[in-house]
Parts: sequence; structure tokens; C-alpha cells
Amino acid sequence: MHSFEKILSVSSEDIAFELSALGHIGWHEFLLNPRRLRGSDFLMRWSQGVWSEHRIIEAISNAGEFFALPYGPSGTAPDDDVRAFELYFERLDKAGLGKIKRPDLLIFRKSSQPVVERLVKEIGGISELPFTAESDRCMRTILAESVIAVECENSLWRAAQMPGFGAELSPQRRLNGKPGLKKTAVVPTVIIKDEDRQPLRKWQQSTGIKIHVWHVFYDLAFGLAFDEAERLIRSKLILPTEQVFQAPGGATTRKSIYKFYYHYAYPLGAAKQEPRLLPACITDKNGHILPYVRFEGGSLELSHDVLSRLNSIAKERK
Repeated sequence: MHSFEKILSVSSEDIAFELSALGHIGWHEFLLNPRRLRGSDFLMRWSQGVWSEHRIIEAISNAGEFFALPYGPSGTAPDDDVRAFELYFERLDKAGLGKIKRPDLLIFRKSSQPVVERLVKEIGGISELPFTAESDRCMRTILAESVIAVECENSLWRAAQMPGFGAELSPQRRLNGKPGLKKTAVVPTVIIKDEDRQPLRKWQQSTGIKIHVWHVFYDLAFGLAFDEAERLIRSKLILPTEQVFQAPGGATTRKSIYKFYYHYAYPLGAAKQEPRLLPACITDKNGHILPYVRFEGGSLELSHDVLSRLNSIAKERK
């Protein structure tokens, strides 16, 4: 699967946007690119992903002690034009780099900002980071200055209003008596795809930089250390779930994912100001209009817990 389609793949459970009032629409005639974009869910997911990463970067900066740098392809790609976003991933694939997995963000001490920004400029800018080998002199220094790496996830839910929010873990038969929730429980979770575990593990081992997964909801955000996630899997406290993912071109694949209850995560932050959901659209070369909802504004305030964690890890990294 082309990396553009892979990154915009949506769990079939999340594909709920239908323009039923408009009757039949020939999505098969809509050509944004050689791959066929069949619905607004994918554009909304793209906008949601861009928004959540921006909120994290902004929240880190506002905290004053640290700053964040987009590092993985999804964060360094253009964020205001889906066609430019697609062309960026085409360039990655042509360079043979489309399948390389890097965390979405790197977090640094504020004191490292002048050095890091100078090195990024020397490389050619943020957009060139995925095209630069980690063995490069500048990249080695950038990585050495980092505190942690972050893999970003997001969900279109108000976490505090989910039916199972606040429920306590209790012994579950399917977990052999270990604590958990019913399989049907609807609660905030931090998600890691099984296919990402080995690449993330390999990256963490090769760089010596700890990875954390930060999952942003509409109102709250949670964090989980990758090592802790692996421990929970090994202990069989969290079992894999199989989901069907659909790509913009219509192709479906089955993927195993791990949903870590927020009980095992640390509070990352809370929305200080909620985003606005605004109407947007793109038009194909034939004049067909594809409407979608885009996210704008809002702010996230980091918890004291996560700032304490970052300070502790920063001291260990010195």
C-alpha cells in the first residue's frame, strides 16, 4: 500500500460520516490523485491528526522548559494542502524511505533550541528530516540533544464523556482473572498498532532515546511509555484487538492493535480551550466538491505530572 494511503487509513469503526441527504454521489469519479479518495472521513482524519500534533507542540512550547520538533514524515509533511501532503509521501516512496518508521516528535530542553534549530537549518529545514539518514553528523547531534521521542495518536471523542470513564478495573475471565474491563467497555485508551511495535522498538534500541505514546482526545490527553506498553503486553494485561482499516482508495486490511486503558497511562494534559470544527472542502479537476470538517484553534495545557517526567528523564540524559 502506498504510504499516503497507509497514513490516512481509518478504522472501519470510525467511518461514520455519510452525505446521505445528497443521494448518490459518484465518489469513484473523484480523482485527487492516482489513488481514489472515496469519502470525507479520510480528509477529516488528516485534519484531526495535523491539529492534535500542533496542539502538543504548542503545549510543550507554552510550558516554557521544553520544545518539540516534528520528526516523523506525518509531522514534517505539508499540513495545509492534502495534495501537497500526498506529493510529499510520493517523494518519500520514490526515495525508498516510505516504510521507514520514526516517532512523530522529538522533545528537547529549551536550552538546546538554538543548537537544534541551527542543525535543522543546515540539513535543509524540518521537511528534509525524513530524507536525512540518522547517521548524518547533524542528525546524530540532534538526536543526542533530545529528551524523549513521541508517537502521536488521536481520537475523535470527548474522553470524559465516554460511558466507561471512571470505571475501575476488575478481574476478567478473558484475562485469566487479571484486572481489566469488559470487552465492550467504551473508555479512553492509548493505542499502538502491532505492526508499529517492532520498528519503534528497533528505533528506540538504536538511538537510546525512550519513546512515549501520547494520545490526544477532544478534551483530555494521556501518555504511556513504550516500555510500559511492552510490559503490559508481555504480562497479558492487554490483549490484541483485530480491526478492519480502510484506505482512501477503498482497500481494506485487518490489523491487530493494542488498546491500553487510560488507567495505565499518565495524564498528559487537558483542553484549556476546545477547537472549532469548521466546514471545508476540496474540488477535483472535474469540478466535483468534497466537503469535510477541519479542526482549528483550541489549546492543550500539560499536566504537572508530564513536566516532572520530562525533567527527570532530561537529568538522566545529561
